[in-house]
Amino acid sequence: MPVPSLSVDKVRRFQDPDAFSFETTAELPTSSHIIGQPRGTRAIEFGIGIENQGYNIYVLGNTGTGRTTAIERFLQELTRGRLTPEDWIYVHNFTTPHQPRAIELPPGEGAVFQERMERLIANLRVDLPEAFDTDAYRDTIEAVHQAFEDQRAELLRDLQHKTAAAGLALLKTPSGFLVAPVQDGRQLSAADLQQLPVAQRQRLEQQRQTLTDELEGVLHQIHELEQQTRREMKQIDRQVADTAVQHHFENLRALYQGQAEMLLYLEEVRQDVLNQIDDFTPPLDRTEVIDLSRYEVNVIIDNARMSGAPVVVEANPTFHNLFGRLEYEMRSGYLSTHFTNIRGGSLHRANGGYLIMDAQDLVRNSDAWEALKRAIKAQTIQVQPQATMDSGRVLAKSLDPEPIPLAVKIILIGSLGLYYYLHEQDEDFSNLFKVRADFDNSMPRHEEHVKEYALFIASRCHEENLLHFDRAAVARVVEHGSRLAEHQEKLSTLFGAIADLIREASYWAGRNGRTLVTADDVQQALAERIQRANRIEEELLEQILDGSIFIATEGSVVGQVNGLAIIDTGDYSFGQPGRITARTFMGEEGVVHIERETEMSGPIHEKGVLTLTGYMGGTYAQHQPLSLTASLTFEQNYVTIDGDSASCSELYAMLSSLSEIPVRQGIGVTGSVNQRGEVQPIGGVNEKIEGFFRLCRARGLSGEQGVVIPASNADNLMLHEDVVAAVAEGQFHIWTIDHIDEGIELLTGVPAGQRDESGEYPQGTVHQVVQARLFELAKELNKFGDDDDDDDDD
Repeated sequence: MPVPSLSVDKVRRFQDPDAFSFETTAELPTSSHIIGQPRGTRAIEFGIGIENQGYNIYVLGNTGTGRTTAIERFLQELTRGRLTPEDWIYVHNFTTPHQPRAIELPPGEGAVFQERMERLIANLRVDLPEAFDTDAYRDTIEAVHQAFEDQRAELLRDLQHKTAAAGLALLKTPSGFLVAPVQDGRQLSAADLQQLPVAQRQRLEQQRQTLTDELEGVLHQIHELEQQTRREMKQIDRQVADTAVQHHFENLRALYQGQAEMLLYLEEVRQDVLNQIDDFTPPLDRTEVIDLSRYEVNVIIDNARMSGAPVVVEANPTFHNLFGRLEYEMRSGYLSTHFTNIRGGSLHRANGGYLIMDAQDLVRNSDAWEALKRAIKAQTIQVQPQATMDSGRVLAKSLDPEPIPLAVKIILIGSLGLYYYLHEQDEDFSNLFKVRADFDNSMPRHEEHVKEYALFIASRCHEENLLHFDRAAVARVVEHGSRLAEHQEKLSTLFGAIADLIREASYWAGRNGRTLVTADDVQQALAERIQRANRIEEELLEQILDGSIFIATEGSVVGQVNGLAIIDTGDYSFGQPGRITARTFMGEEGVVHIERETEMSGPIHEKGVLTLTGYMGGTYAQHQPLSLTASLTFEQNYVTIDGDSASCSELYAMLSSLSEIPVRQGIGVTGSVNQRGEVQPIGGVNEKIEGFFRLCRARGLSGEQGVVIPASNADNLMLHEDVVAAVAEGQFHIWTIDHIDEGIELLTGVPAGQRDESGEYPQGTVHQVVQARLFELAKELNKFGDDDDDDDDD
């Protein structure tokens, strides 16, 4: 019984616009939930909810499912009511300057404290000089200084009296005080001393030595008095300064009661100010700029505008982008840094929330990946100093900032292959990423998901200020979703591609002068997309039409079948007909595929060829040897091929060659066959059908042309409207088959044949003719061997 072609309602599933309750998407709200991924969504909710260490999340699935954007919005919505994490600041460490201190503050308080410290230093610059510019201060300092001068003068006066009584004098020279012999008010020279009697000279020298020793004691007393005076004056300065700054620090301490770290830091600042008063009251003749940067505040994490937990997407997860960096400055030919040069990374911004990254990009940066694992295990963020620098210069100084506690949930987005690789090769991965969130490429096309498609369209229009869609346009997008999913009962979850279609349709609607996107605009967007990418397809079609590539679409030919392949140009795939031919003859080499012999085929295609041998043996060699050589090839093919979707075509060509029954050239064939002759599903069925249809249409549709596909691919049909129209008019046909025998009858018009009770095929059937030809080849091969033996005997 002939196989009927599919009716028009089977080759594409349309979406009824009247099924929607809205007129345009402007009536619909925006939506942030993840569409059609219940398994993945549940896994993410579990990973977010469990607080134990190591329950970070790996989201796997194909690129284009919109995982990153969908998860970001989903998390933002889910975590909106959660507590906003603390701010973090770095400040100078007055005890160990190369180890800046990290201090935690309530959300938004980091910038507030930074401003308060700036205001404090500005006030001190004014108040401290004013405190020392008073008569009371000057009188007090003068009194202390005068008391020192009086005591100094008295000590020197007493010593001077003693030297005079001894006939000596206390003289002040440029190098200091000394005791020397004098006469009549004149210091005696060495010559003068030699003129004196020996006894007198010895007495003067002895008295000079004694008084010189006493002079040293007096000078020591004066030095001690001077030090004491300086301490008194410094203490007065400190008391004056303390009085001037006290109310400023009291006000700040009152604001941070109960925050021990802040109170400790403020006390350290106060003590440093009192110890470095000259930095605020410089002499009038000082020209250098006083560096007060040690009092600055470096806000690393500022959550002032944050509501809920942060959700951060790091598009370039390098080491410094994750962990921050120390920036360096050139000073006197050396690079140096300062705690104000510490810059935070995405881990700092996401701390207390969620950090989303592409797994492939992260693993590719091995330093960042290893450091991230260490940070997760240690639960701290450490800003690492730069280890090396350009031009071979040596760093003048570096920093070792205090680590900040890390409490973040890491969400990696990657492929299934990378997930398996990390599980196998990285011993830390399974302990640190215990939650697997699996995203599928498609979802069932039921009413709820169709509505969610409409909500997705509405969300893109609202958020990106696109033209809104009418019901028919939404229906057209839904149909394209099934086309992307390659299934009438499913919708694609590649929302990146759907979003692009929405944007492009809005653009063309605007170009067409419309205020709403219609179904025609969606169709134009799809057509324009194809037109931008199908140059190679059109060139190949031209080569077929001008006879450069041999493809017949009419008549019948022995041993020749139109196979259908897919050509992928990156952003566009299309179906390409190709002539498959078979020649069979006497021999014992079996099925020989030229592409296989010339190493132009992949392993899956080689498997398909070997399967043909299994089919031939199982079908025809149960009671006779399978003695033949069959040569198969893809004519005019000069590139590597793979896949087994041409195995049905190859088998038909070989059976036609053996039986010498011609095959209809107006029919294209695709499908994979197993050893039992069952036809198995293949991929790209829509593109393959459309590729053959375009060729037939270009030459003129006869009403006899069409494509044979596996019956299991019937649900994958979402054919282009022009193919659907041709099917409706009976100008083009789609046949579905479950077994190779059905295809034999379609292609040849001759029954395939079923074995009777005796195991024989009916006369005139294809299988009977093939069986007879194989028996004849076996006999001829055997006879040829016998003839060779006879010749040898002669």
